Amino acid sequence: MSTTYDHWIGGASVAGESDRTADVYDPAHGTPTRQVRLATAGDVDSAVQSAKQAFETWGNSSVTARSRVMFAFRQLLVEHEDELAAIISSEHGKTLEDAKGEVVRGREVVEFACGIPQLLKGEYNDQVSGSVDSFSFRQPLGVVAGITPFNFPIMVPLWMHPVAVATGNTFVLKPSERVPGASDLVARLYQQAGLPDGVFNVVHGDKVAVDAILEHPDVAAVSFVGSTPIARYVHDGASRTGKRVQALGGAKNHAVVMPDADLDFAADHIVAAGYGSAGQRCMAISAVVAVGPAADTLVDKIRERTHEVKVGVGTDPDAEMGPVVTKASRDRIVDYIGQGESAGAKVVVDGRDLVVEDHEEGFFVGPTLIDHVTTDMSVYTDEIFGPVLSVLRVASLEDALALVNANPYGNGTAVFTSSGEVARTFQREVQVGMIGINVPVPVPMAFHSFGGWKDSLFGDHHIHGPEGVRFYTQAKVVTSRWPHVSEESLAALHFPTAH
Repeated sequence: MSTTYDHWIGGASVAGESDRTADVYDPAHGTPTRQVRLATAGDVDSAVQSAKQAFETWGNSSVTARSRVMFAFRQLLVEHEDELAAIISSEHGKTLEDAKGEVVRGREVVEFACGIPQLLKGEYNDQVSGSVDSFSFRQPLGVVAGITPFNFPIMVPLWMHPVAVATGNTFVLKPSERVPGASDLVARLYQQAGLPDGVFNVVHGDKVAVDAILEHPDVAAVSFVGSTPIARYVHDGASRTGKRVQALGGAKNHAVVMPDADLDFAADHIVAAGYGSAGQRCMAISAVVAVGPAADTLVDKIRERTHEVKVGVGTDPDAEMGPVVTKASRDRIVDYIGQGESAGAKVVVDGRDLVVEDHEEGFFVGPTLIDHVTTDMSVYTDEIFGPVLSVLRVASLEDALALVNANPYGNGTAVFTSSGEVARTFQREVQVGMIGINVPVPVPMAFHSFGGWKDSLFGDHHIHGPEGVRFYTQAKVVTSRWPHVSEESLAALHFPTAH
């Protein structure tokens, strides 16, 4: 096995122009295991040109041929599920079971894309006027690109490229340089599935590669998932160069717990949603809004369960939570906990000093629970992206809705209640894109679309599902007439109307 991840361009592993590399770490050990090449603008151009050339054929391929590739690719993802999970765990730190779940949820988008012949059906109207018919259909954009984060090395890219490729586009993926291994294997699996060379390309890199994608004149659209500041940067840069863009940003996801909720059920699911994957999920619950008399009992129940979470190496079958991705991430999370404590919040469970035996150099932070948090504290206002649950206390549902709606993020939220009236009021009034009713991580299935509101999304389209098909295609409407030789032309200078 090579000690360096190269780019994948035109169906082959390519070192490219750059001699810059970055270390790829095993977060559980705190040590680098491999390196990854960091692309130049020239490397990005090579990938785009390869994709552009491949589009000449792939963009005109039949929907049946594209669907068959997706079916074959889907089967290869099943066969390589364990291998993909192992790569993800070793580079991200999440447990193997968590990594397998990520593979499965990403694969569901491929299954959605297998139905592309149905998804691309147009519309037809016969005889909209005398001897005139009208119909519409959708065509691919050309070369499109995806820029993806570290926290879901395979699932988030799979939200993008299967739909893009199935609709007839060619794709350039720039995955996070922290977790390049899964994308490297996916490129090879696509090739095994029969995808023509050049249709799917991978360039590893940092800001240099991102800027090259945003500025490249032959890239028609860009999909992005990451933090809000970078999402805004990508949206502005891609829009400025005339590209279609969907940029999904950060989150501060709230779980509102009503007094009538099953508090044991709520505590179980809040702990899972807050500490799973060490809190490094854009849909993780990070703020618990306890309403009225629910607060004290709820905090006690969450505290008990927080102490029971087993933290360890991702390959340990007993581990429920692994390390965070980098030392810098660990240090940032620890600092935020201290800021909350200094501001007057109560640290109920403190994970700052957690040490995993035989992995003292690993990037571990223990599950942390902070009570009596207020909306002006940095532990609430900022996206920590770690295993930290903050509890805020309010008097009523109206106060809870006001708190959630005042937050600049609008990615995901949940309410725990046994009242249908409360649930319906919440889902109608809350200003958030994805809502769970007694479901703490309301990630839509692949046949719906994923996306938030406010500072959690820049652009008009959500990702994957029906909106993904629309994002990666553009519509044509045809109005046609095949007149008989003897037919009167009816041409006139006034605006045409049906007759």
